[in-house]
Amino acid sequence: MAKNIWMITTILLLVIGSGWFVFNNSKSTNNGNSVNNGEYQKVVIGMKNYNYYPNDVKVKAGTTVRLYLDNSVRGCYRSLVINEFGIRKNLQSASDYVEFTPTQKGTYPFSCSMGMGTGRIIVE
Repeated sequence: MAKNIWMITTILLLVIGSGWFVFNNSKSTNNGNSVNNGEYQKVVIGMKNYNYYPNDVKVKAGTTVRLYLDNSVRGCYRSLVINEFGIRKNLQSASDYVEFTPTQKGTYPFSCSMGMGTGRIIVE
């Protein structure tokens, strides 16, 4: 009886753990926006004079954007927030990125999680 309970508990934990792993790894970084035929605009932002550089980034409406932070970006500046696109993510390395597809032309602010570093995404 104890052996059966142990076996059932083990199987249950494996199923729950597998489900959690699959669910968390299947979340896309594009926050529900679709990728357009695998094409995207690559944007790399660095850090200069204690702020994001470049401050203004121009992208095209309707085309997916992959935004990277290069190795010059440090500290809280690695936690990128773009409220209008539902993005709040810590980009731990230069190969990490956020992906989104702007559909409306306009100017959208971005910042670090503490609001110290700022910039703008200009959608044309």
